[in-house]
Amino acid sequence: MIRTRFKKVLVVAPEISCYRLTAESENVKHIHALNNIFPSIYELNPNLIVLDYNFISKDLEKIVRRIRTNNFYSKIKICCYKSKVEPKADSLLKAIGVDFFVYEEELRAIQKSKTISSIFTEMIDRSVLGMLSNVSN
Repeated sequence: MIRTRFKKVLVVAPEISCYRLTAESENVKHIHALNNIFPSIYELNPNLIVLDYNFISKDLEKIVRRIRTNNFYSKIKICCYKSKVEPKADSLLKAIGVDFFVYEEELRAIQKSKTISSIFTEMIDRSVLGMLSNVSN
């Protein structure tokens, strides 16, 4: 389960994915149709949006830019789930408004005994703490 720090979470990923386990929570909504992203954001008003880079890579830049230019979405944090580190793409996404990244490589490095939801929660918390430490410096 996602920590209570994020009261409402919107996950944009393929229908069959590891996110399905986290989407069973009442504060997580999982969508897999790209045309439902903005209606779902308006309806749910989430605190966090998790975008699967492998699923929406060609439209990701447009989606992030649209979220960041709209004042209604200004308090929403954006997390990008990626399979591997790509410095050039990551720096562009960071510049246009992605708050933090979760990499599949890092998830595999964590102990296998943990459940997917606890791993995902830990990664988000680690990313948020890293983001907060960058702000304080």
